[in-house]
Amino acid sequence: RTVKHLAEYWHLEAEMAYFDNEKNMKFQEKMVSYVCQKLAKHEELLKFFNVEPSYLKNIKPPFKRISYKEALDFLNSHGAKKKWFDDIGAEDEKILTKDEDKPIFIYGWPYKIKAFYMARDPKNPELALCADMQAPHGHGEIIGGSERIWKLDELLKSLKEFKLNPKDYYWYIDLRKYGSVPHSGFGLGIERFIKWVLNLNHIRDAIPFPRVINRLEP
Repeated sequence: RTVKHLAEYWHLEAEMAYFDNEKNMKFQEKMVSYVCQKLAKHEELLKFFNVEPSYLKNIKPPFKRISYKEALDFLNSHGAKKKWFDDIGAEDEKILTKDEDKPIFIYGWPYKIKAFYMARDPKNPELALCADMQAPHGHGEIIGGSERIWKLDELLKSLKEFKLNPKDYYWYIDLRKYGSVPHSGFGLGIERFIKWVLNLNHIRDAIPFPRVINRLEP
């Protein structure tokens, strides 16, 4: 239904033991930068897509970090009427990143609007230890990551708070029941990443056979 959504997509996922949220973000920006530097060497290919190699060469850490609160304040200063617990949508992402040349992180989201498995900030338990990486120039979120809840009792408490049935997540609970360690993880949308680096107008152009909401075949 949007230029950045597919009904079926490729997802690169990673989980790292003993990584906190800050290490998680640093790993992500290092990975994204590495791929951009490699892509920048393929000048003929980039020329076909009207992408300047110099643009990708400049995608280097550190990436800008803003809090969820700062994002809401910025949006409201540009005419939005955002309240706490409001999500940041596609049009909001455009406003936040239209003047950025590199991806940015938005961190410190209210845990109630994030996933049940995200760890809480011990300094402010109302917040999740998470961050979304937004691509520049309005291309939208390309990575979502967080510290994970790794203690069984905390996970069960979170499932109850989110009104989720533990039976539906037995396999996930087992990962904690039989031993776990502090860890973080993230997921990167491959097609979204391609859409950004090649400056494509629609995500369907980033995959040979796009699955969209009104199309089943081929």
